[in-house]
Amino acid sequence: MKLKQRVVLLAILLVIFIFTKVFLIDNLDTSAANREDQRAFHRMMASLHVELDPRLDHTLQSPWEIAAQWVVPREVYPEETPELGAVLHAMTTKKIIKADVGYKGTQLKALLILEGGQKVVFKPKRYGRDYIVEGEPYAGYDRHNAEVAAFHLDRILGFRRAPLVVGRFVNLRTEIKPVATEQLLGTFMTVGNNTCFYGKCYYCRETEPACADGDIMEGSVTLWLPDVWPLQKHRHPWGRTYREGKLARWEYDESYCDAVKKTSPYDSGPRLLDIIDTAIFDYLIGNADRHHYESFQDDEGASMLILLDNAKSFGNPALDERSILAPLYQCCIIRVSTWNRLSYLKNGALKSALKTAMSHDPISPVLSDPHLDALDQRLLSILATVKQCTDQFGPDVVLVEDRMTLSHL
Repeated sequence: MKLKQRVVLLAILLVIFIFTKVFLIDNLDTSAANREDQRAFHRMMASLHVELDPRLDHTLQSPWEIAAQWVVPREVYPEETPELGAVLHAMTTKKIIKADVGYKGTQLKALLILEGGQKVVFKPKRYGRDYIVEGEPYAGYDRHNAEVAAFHLDRILGFRRAPLVVGRFVNLRTEIKPVATEQLLGTFMTVGNNTCFYGKCYYCRETEPACADGDIMEGSVTLWLPDVWPLQKHRHPWGRTYREGKLARWEYDESYCDAVKKTSPYDSGPRLLDIIDTAIFDYLIGNADRHHYESFQDDEGASMLILLDNAKSFGNPALDERSILAPLYQCCIIRVSTWNRLSYLKNGALKSALKTAMSHDPISPVLSDPHLDALDQRLLSILATVKQCTDQFGPDVVLVEDRMTLSHL
């Protein structure tokens, strides 16, 4: 065979090899990843209903020790959590040994210490399930049931970035007042036959207390993250100004995402994709109030965006605040795993899954039916937004493969 023929043959073989690598092997890898996404979805669906059971027969550890060991840089709890029911049960039943005013913030809450030394944040009921919060999308008091619903939506979406939350009824007279600090106790009052308190916060007012039904107050308790994982606060790049007539740059600059991509920590690592995951999460729950967010300290952009403080959600099922999705429709990128999970939740699966996941909770029903219906409608809007992006830029640009290793050591 002549040299020229050999060169041509080698070139053809090289082209075939490259074609095989790019179009076959890579597609096999993608298919394998998609199959794993589907398996993970089915595992999640099979474990949705969590019985609040105090038994931990296979370990001598306390529920608090187990939950603390779950936390790693990229998730608050693992995919498979057979002990989840025991931890939630402890959160809703363990004796309260101390009660204090909540940590600094704008909304009323109390900091409780449960038997065994575990800190939880208690948010009291302010509205009935059917109450519609009118006005701006971030208007109104915190909604305790929204914290419960948001935690279970986090499970369903496979993010696992929200601290554990469960509903709890507390007797303010017998469980809280005897162990309350003077600062908290000084905010208690009686209104009619109901025990009330107004706490200490930016918007806390003596004229606007939270009141129990008699002495029994419904609320949510959020598990405090372990102190060995200190938090760092960041301004959200798509945060609102909260000033009438003053727009944030993202609200008028169509190329805003390009500027974000050039700034740390959004210029590398997973943080920008976390922002987009969070926008999807917030749009589904109707939360337009994420002006800041937290990650673990000194993470250099590698740790997750932690889904804290989700109580400004589920206020108005008829309001779909599309601006919450700005990171998605301005950047036009989304994780493949997120896209797959959203696709699996079409056709009523999301509403059904969340209803099942919340059915065990002590304050069930957690959401009214209009809020559950709104979730399915908002999901369709998200899927349509991604389709607009893929039609414009192509799926290879929009769908980003970014699977982070989540080790539990």
